[in-house]
Amino acid sequence: MPQTVLLAEDDRAIRNALERALTLEGYQVMAVADGVEALAQAHRNRPDVLVLDVMMPGIDGLQVCRVLRAEGDRTPVLMLTALVETADRIAGLDAGADDYVVKPFDVEEVFARLRALLRRTSPVGAGSAPAAEAPRPLPERFIDAAGIRMDPQARRAWRGARELELTRTEFELLELLVRNAGIVLDHSTIYDRIWGYDFGPGSKNLAVYVGYLRRKLDEPDAPQLIHTVRGVGYVLRED
Repeated sequence: MPQTVLLAEDDRAIRNALERALTLEGYQVMAVADGVEALAQAHRNRPDVLVLDVMMPGIDGLQVCRVLRAEGDRTPVLMLTALVETADRIAGLDAGADDYVVKPFDVEEVFARLRALLRRTSPVGAGSAPAAEAPRPLPERFIDAAGIRMDPQARRAWRGARELELTRTEFELLELLVRNAGIVLDHSTIYDRIWGYDFGPGSKNLAVYVGYLRRKLDEPDAPQLIHTVRGVGYVLRED
């Protein structure tokens, strides 16, 4: 079975070129353009290794890495970055990244670093016979954060013991917030992920749906869960 690479890079030319090169090298590639989709793909189809651009709009590569590590996911992470200062590399390593490649890069260097990362996680010892590949755990059916529990397969959601009656858009918006709990999602990222189109700064569409969702989530004497970050977007957290 080919090893799978989750590639997150917002520059289309770099993403397409690297996707082609990795595919020709024999990898199975899942290529996405932002950190939100990278997290969604990592949750749905756990890859063998992640290649993350550091600087992406909305959720950047460092935030993706922090979320995965906080969830206990130890999948190797290779960062792509144009930042060459030592402090920038330290920030990435502190976020849980395993290695760095600095742009502009030679694709052969990317291949070599990926091989090194995958060797570290290989269950086969030097000189030993290949072991049978252990079955991968199935993705968790339920996701939860800040007292919200969701079953994306059945499209059901609860706050505590109370089941929430949500429309399709409300459910998708809540799922996006729960999967990225504690991370501020900007308006354009949310519009892109939920509607596939940014309606622009004059649109009230998102604010209307957030209002609907808040009314269904809020409970007397319980903390508000969806917070507005003025001029930026929204975040789910339990204060």
